[in-house]
Amino acid sequence: MKEIRNKRKKLICELVEGDFYVPMKEKELALFMQVEPGERQELKDLLKELLEEGKLQVTKRGKYIKGDGASKELIGTFISNARGFGFVEIEGRDQDLFIPEEGVNGAFHKDKVRVELLREQHGKRQEAKVTSILSHGLTQVVGTFDRAGGFGFVIPDNDKIISDIFVPGERSKGAVTGHKVVVELTDYGDERHKPEGKIIEILGHENDPGVDILSIAKGFDLPIEFPEKVLNQAVRVAKPVSPKDMEGRKDLRKVQMVTIDGEDAKDLDDAVSLSKEGDKYFLGVHIADVANYVQENSALDQEAFNRGTSVYLVDRVIPMLPHALSNGICSLNMGEDRLALSCLMTFDEKGEVIDYEIAETVICVDQRMSYTDVNKILEEDAETKKRFETLTPMFFLMKELADIIREKRKKRGSIDFDFPESKITLNQKGEPISIEPYERNAATKIIEDFMLIANETVAQHFYWMEVPFVYRTHDYPDPEKILKLGTFINNFGYHVKVKSGDNEIHPKEIQKLLGKIEGTKEEALISRLTLRSMKRAQYGVDCTGHFGLACQFYCHFTSPIRRYPDLQIHRIIKEQIRGRMGEERMAHYREILPETAKHSSETERRADEAERETDKLKKVQFMEQKIGRIYEGVISGITAWGIYVELANTVEGMIHVSRLAGDFYYYNEDTYEMTGRDTGRSFKLGQKIRIIVDGVDYLQKSIEFVWAPCEEENLSGR
Repeated sequence: MKEIRNKRKKLICELVEGDFYVPMKEKELALFMQVEPGERQELKDLLKELLEEGKLQVTKRGKYIKGDGASKELIGTFISNARGFGFVEIEGRDQDLFIPEEGVNGAFHKDKVRVELLREQHGKRQEAKVTSILSHGLTQVVGTFDRAGGFGFVIPDNDKIISDIFVPGERSKGAVTGHKVVVELTDYGDERHKPEGKIIEILGHENDPGVDILSIAKGFDLPIEFPEKVLNQAVRVAKPVSPKDMEGRKDLRKVQMVTIDGEDAKDLDDAVSLSKEGDKYFLGVHIADVANYVQENSALDQEAFNRGTSVYLVDRVIPMLPHALSNGICSLNMGEDRLALSCLMTFDEKGEVIDYEIAETVICVDQRMSYTDVNKILEEDAETKKRFETLTPMFFLMKELADIIREKRKKRGSIDFDFPESKITLNQKGEPISIEPYERNAATKIIEDFMLIANETVAQHFYWMEVPFVYRTHDYPDPEKILKLGTFINNFGYHVKVKSGDNEIHPKEIQKLLGKIEGTKEEALISRLTLRSMKRAQYGVDCTGHFGLACQFYCHFTSPIRRYPDLQIHRIIKEQIRGRMGEERMAHYREILPETAKHSSETERRADEAERETDKLKKVQFMEQKIGRIYEGVISGITAWGIYVELANTVEGMIHVSRLAGDFYYYNEDTYEMTGRDTGRSFKLGQKIRIIVDGVDYLQKSIEFVWAPCEEENLSGR
């Protein structure tokens, strides 16, 4: 056996040392070497041994290259866990390294560390130990101040920071017990000493309205206030549109067009127009020309780049651009002249784009519409139709074209996961008074369809122009996850086809599966597992396609007020339209766009996480008032430690395995079931279940349920 392993290790080394070898990740090596799924673990073990022996190295992007004969060390970011152990994230590596408590060696959450792989492995993850701390990634912490005589402590909001932070009295800035504060770390502590810091900002008392959300925003290092220099620049450039501004632009002010947004939207960055002649549709998607006001490398631009995106929290919006722009001159307000970039598309009756033009334009929106009113019109509400009678024919035409476009997209395999988002309503004190699903309607789908096709059209145009660009990409799912999904759905009589040899799946197979399970009792279960097998979409300079939309070309062009990649794309479009995209500018964009794409992906993830955390907090506050009440929900997740249940209002809580009365329950990983040892009773994903709200945990932002079996279940033992 040892001889066989050595032969296989030698084969890997010969491959990696070969003249024509291109560095590959573990998964790519497995596919290239045609390693069967059942033998993947052995390959993982062999690669680990070769790393330990110094015969291989892993690059920052997780690709294997020839070793130097000695290196067993890797560099990554340490992620702490409240229970003392941690993980190290290494860029490009599919799986984090597990750091046991005895291997943490003083590392602090977010530290950049050097680690050494360990031969021992007690779980599924590769284990390692921290050998040195290269730099500290966290310099400030948000928490609650607790005064104790002449000094105090900050109890961190982030449960990954496992120690309170000592604050000397002279560095407490007058904070009192219960204040939410930002503390700057001056000493990271060690095994015998707590971390130490000084308070640099008092956010308010923990019971003050809005302070809870502000604390989360600060905890994610979201920039709240704009620097004075940026605000002044925004005011200077936000001048009314003048005749000089309109020179050289296509004048579309007489074209009937509308904005369609939520009732409370203030940054209206897209307008739509539509007409039909014969069997041709003429659709215009008109986007605010933000790049006209935000010049490259200006203070405004640098601030927008740093922010990356607007962040939509429960009680506030943290905009990417100051309000003078986002709610002012760059907002396509009704009845006001505005500068735009327009994607003017001609469709045939089958929904094919047969002609298009991307142009700098000047527009004037005829009417600001809400999704609610447009939906009422489409549902034949007489009063609403009468209010907007001059526009009503265009809305029905929009639905006609959107339906054709959507059906065409569906035929090619575009995937639509229709999980409802949460609509959380707060009172003036910032307390949640209602939580309900935010449902999409016909009007939201129309705008969705029109924005998608504009984004595709723009991406395709610049791909064939061979101009440096920022694409929105979505990779194929991990083959191992797809194989696991395929094995699981076979239990229900479903199957998905994968491409022979590489275990890749076509998005149409996912779409077909979702169609087959629609309306079945296992729909929620399989939909969630399918979604979990997908990768995260991101920005990149290579046009590698968008798996979820089943298209080869895609970008984000339609929201430059709130997304930096869109703003960067607008600059490229304008330079190309004006004939300025020479070799010098091409070289400039080739140099800056990789960092733009990477940073934009990171800020997008940060915004998503902050939005999720604020939603979780408000759901905890809401459900705290419901303790003792019985609800019916659906099992949305099962782990070894408990069952997650989602209620109809989108709130999710957990029943700990120890609270499942009447039996000893264990988790079956292969079938995603929690099964009783003696009764054989099982809990499955997608199953309806009654629960009692038992408690909440503010630190974890979690809700605790207990199982409330009905009388029939108790009697039958089901």
